[in-house]
Amino acid sequence: MLWSDGVRASGSRPRKRLAPAPARAGCLRPGGREVHTTTVVRMVGAKETEKHKTIPGVCVGHASDFKGLTGCTVVLCEGGAVCGVDVRGSAAGTRDLAPCLPGHVVERVHAIFLSGGSAFGLDAAAGVMEFLESRGIGFPAGKVRVPIVPGAVLFDLHLGSSKARPTRAMALRACRNASREVGEGAVGAGTGATVGKLFGIERATKGGLGFWSRGLRGGVHVQVLAVVNAYGDIVDPRTGKVIAGARLTRNSAEFVGTVKSMLEGQVGRGFGATHTTLVVVMTNAELDKVQATKVAQMAHDGLARAIRPVHTQWDGDLVFALSVGRKQAEVNTVGTAAAEATVEAVVRAVRTAKGLGGVPSCRELGEGNRD
Repeated sequence: MLWSDGVRASGSRPRKRLAPAPARAGCLRPGGREVHTTTVVRMVGAKETEKHKTIPGVCVGHASDFKGLTGCTVVLCEGGAVCGVDVRGSAAGTRDLAPCLPGHVVERVHAIFLSGGSAFGLDAAAGVMEFLESRGIGFPAGKVRVPIVPGAVLFDLHLGSSKARPTRAMALRACRNASREVGEGAVGAGTGATVGKLFGIERATKGGLGFWSRGLRGGVHVQVLAVVNAYGDIVDPRTGKVIAGARLTRNSAEFVGTVKSMLEGQVGRGFGATHTTLVVVMTNAELDKVQATKVAQMAHDGLARAIRPVHTQWDGDLVFALSVGRKQAEVNTVGTAAAEATVEAVVRAVRTAKGLGGVPSCRELGEGNRD
């Protein structure tokens, strides 16, 4: 699939740059009119199914810098979404989380912004603000509307250029690229992501961005987008096998097992704050902020099943949970589905990624792909 910024979804080659489209399938033009297109999206290593299409009211867009190896992803909910958040890692980099907390005067957010570039990437969120303001979307504050855009960043400055970081223009491009179809792999905020960094970036495996959807009774859907840049290894819970992580040597395809190595006394070397897994849960179940926060908390269980170790001092693990619908569902059931979908999204993030910057993907190391 060729994105508007001239790159394909994970695993294919860049081609000629195309002009950005003003709107994509299921997104809103200024004035609130929904626009639908007949674009067919083919995901690398994935089937064309509803599992890769967001619920109505949510669009996802990516922009990537494949030279500097960084990028950003935006989750647009232009009609507004109730949002909860839960931070478990000790190295989180965030912006404007207060509106996600119960008791805040703002009840809804209009986008979630995820970015590489570490704290430098937070500035790029201004592009999302610009995009939404131009469409008259935001919290009504007298004569103006102020878009509410919480966000979080990951550290990818050691893979490509340490001077490359997402910009306002890149974030604006991600918004213009947004559609209900979701690209996976080494795209957007997952462009520079890596996993298994106990021995440094040279023995890591490529991370990325994954997406999964889980249906419940009554037409309820729970979906998860995960950007995986973890310190630990990625494990397939079905087999208990490490599928991406720290390798025996720079040129080895064998995984050492980060947990095993740590328990045997191996200590990570060098600067450690280079890790984070960022998750956005999306559902059409009606939730208030307290319930959305509970769903975000429960989704972290999915990270614990697929990433070992997780929530370390060096990780900035964070989950947003968005509610954009009026379907009725029991909150614990929604949270359980969120945890299950998080597992799948994390596994897909590494299985759909391609190697970049000299860091191989699990597919290139022989782990293959499993849908």
